[in-house]
Amino acid sequence: MNRAIFLDRDGVLNEELGDYVWTPERFRIVPGVPQSLRRLKAAGYHLIVVTNQAGIAKGLYTRADVQECHSILQQSCGHIIDALYFAENHPSVSESILRKPDSGMLEKAIARFAIDPAASWIVGDRARDLEAGARLGVRGILVGHSEVLAYSPRVADLAAATELILS
Repeated sequence: MNRAIFLDRDGVLNEELGDYVWTPERFRIVPGVPQSLRRLKAAGYHLIVVTNQAGIAKGLYTRADVQECHSILQQSCGHIIDALYFAENHPSVSESILRKPDSGMLEKAIARFAIDPAASWIVGDRARDLEAGARLGVRGILVGHSEVLAYSPRVADLAAATELILS
């Protein structure tokens, strides 16, 4: 079995701007992310992005817009991310087991890459990210301070989460 780092996108890999981030001009990689991803990859982890993109269901942007941002992300880290999954649903428009806090995106990656959930981590900035991982036995790390939640471990950013994972 393999191990993985499941990564939320907005607020972990790119800057959270308070609303939907879907244009290349607004898609800014958090400092230290490419280096952290390279360290995790070198340690033998699969890197899997799992992101809710409800703006698609709301008609604010398209799948192609999301994929363009993901292309920027891949370029910034030398194309080492193994998979990028996104849930385009929103409860006000349509339901989906892919949308976090459900675990559908993680389940797809676990099946595809033969991942051992107990040997894996999810890094997110919201309770729903951690809940998606917990449903499958994936350990979580909360990043940042935007979520009002008493949770441990909680760190400042992906670089600090990487230190914790690799320690």
